[in-house]
Amino acid sequence: MSRAASGGEEQLVPRKGSTSIVWGFFGFAESDADQKAVLCKECRRVVSAPQGNTTNLFNHLKKHHKPKYDECMKAKANAGPQNPRQCSAPAQATITATLHRATPYPSTSQRHAEITDAITFYLAKDMCPINTVNNEGFKSMVKTLDKKYVIPSRNYFSKVALPALYEKRRGEIEREITAVEYFATTTDLWSSRTMEPYLSLTIHYIDDDFTMKSRCLQTSFFPQDHTGEAIAQGLREALASWSLPEERQVCITTDNGSNVVKAASLNKWMRLQCFGHRLHLAIENAMKDPRIDRAVGICKKLVSSFSYSWRRKKELARAQKELKLPEHGLKTECPTRWGSRQAMIERVLEQQRAISQVLSSDRKARHLIPSWQDTEILEAIHKSLHPLTEFTDALSSEKYVSVSFVKPVLHLFSSSILKVNDDVSELTNTIRKKILTYLEEKYKDPETQELLDMASALDPRFKLRYASEDRVEPIQARLVSEMAASVSMEQGPSDGGTADRAEDTPSTSKKKKTLGSFFKVTERASPAHPPHQAVASELQSYLQCADLDSEENPLDWWREHQRVYPRLSKLAKKYLSIPATSAPSERVFSTGGNIVTCLRSSLKPESVDRLVFLAKNL
Repeated sequence: MSRAASGGEEQLVPRKGSTSIVWGFFGFAESDADQKAVLCKECRRVVSAPQGNTTNLFNHLKKHHKPKYDECMKAKANAGPQNPRQCSAPAQATITATLHRATPYPSTSQRHAEITDAITFYLAKDMCPINTVNNEGFKSMVKTLDKKYVIPSRNYFSKVALPALYEKRRGEIEREITAVEYFATTTDLWSSRTMEPYLSLTIHYIDDDFTMKSRCLQTSFFPQDHTGEAIAQGLREALASWSLPEERQVCITTDNGSNVVKAASLNKWMRLQCFGHRLHLAIENAMKDPRIDRAVGICKKLVSSFSYSWRRKKELARAQKELKLPEHGLKTECPTRWGSRQAMIERVLEQQRAISQVLSSDRKARHLIPSWQDTEILEAIHKSLHPLTEFTDALSSEKYVSVSFVKPVLHLFSSSILKVNDDVSELTNTIRKKILTYLEEKYKDPETQELLDMASALDPRFKLRYASEDRVEPIQARLVSEMAASVSMEQGPSDGGTADRAEDTPSTSKKKKTLGSFFKVTERASPAHPPHQAVASELQSYLQCADLDSEENPLDWWREHQRVYPRLSKLAKKYLSIPATSAPSERVFSTGGNIVTCLRSSLKPESVDRLVFLAKNL
């Protein structure tokens, strides 16, 4: 067909849905609505292309329009292969669009449940606000990870998902602690940011595999007056809510608050005073000296002057580089933590030359430079307290045995660390003597001494090494008594009635008695050793075996030797589970402080209890 004879060439339209490059050189007349006649844009000839086949189109260009054919082939080579196995850019765009339009997971599907459970766990374990699920950044991240997942509402997580996770975890812990034969507890009182009072209870025990376990049972709202009677009732109700018999509780470790002390007394519970609080009060008592008050006061003002001045901080950093001192910042004191005072003094003494260089150039701050008398007092405090810093942290562990360390630590204090000697200043000796006298006075009551002696005796690292000579026999007598009691509990009622009932029961198949059965009955009727003698032999064997290295874990030793010492191993679970400090309850309230923040101050008490429980027990 020839070119159109009209005055101007008709504009050709492209083929609908075309993807091949060759279609860029062909088109259809605007009047050809069905696009049946393919026209060449160069010569306006009709080219046959049945069902969109492009072979004739390439041949037409190659035969009649060689330059255009070369241009087409070059463009085709640059575009890459067009076979079905390799997706083109339009195909990739189509796949992406399909994914975007993918059908969301049904809320009842397994995949949807898995992702929802993972988000619930994240919110609980990392103490994140529930409103996190409404944040654009979080939703964008989840959408990127899985486009078919639709996040449930904030209300779903707060009213359904988190309560369900709480009930599930609570049930698991209830089943876990039901089988526990002995346990210890720690407790404390705390007020949230909104001044709502809470009472915490944490349980500690050693499982059958001799692993130390710690579970936060509750952080319950406690609006009553904090009297000893109210706290005693609250603690009893807490144990009852978990079906824990009070007689299985070995000891409760608390701080020295008079109301908590009275509560333990009213409940007739054995109570151990927190070693950390006692040490803090001992140091506070030793610091009551006008010379110390002046030196520490100057130290505080000095640190404060650097804390609120960026210019002085920069000058201090410059002075540290010039004097080749460690580039450390100064530390402030927390009034309730004696270790923070020690850290503040230690850092000031370390940076003394740099501090003097910075302050001496400022006439308004020269009076803050410690005098030589103040420096001597700070050094005396440092020498007294520095050796004690590691003991509080070591005795505050929840994962390792700590109660058996109390007596050895007190012995170490009196024999070396806090021992008065002539190599230090008079003030250092005075501080040491006051601390040691206070601790010995507070730990001298008979019940506490007996508890600590039993714990140390059951620790294969120490045994009876730190017990006084007049206490050795009573400790052994109590160990034998408790071991014998455990044997009696295991045996239960006499076997005579059971045997009689067994004889009355008809047997489905009568077996012929063997000769060995006569000896078995005789052996059961007449044991080789009386129970008391067997118990005493087990104790003596334990005391005579080699001591465990002081850096080894006593629970690992008991795991390996529980078959050799079956009765003593039960007592080890009983006494070694007691924590030496009430730090676990302090940690519970630290967790509570991270949950009840300024942005979450309207949380209801039951939500606080649930979220603290999950954060501590997941």
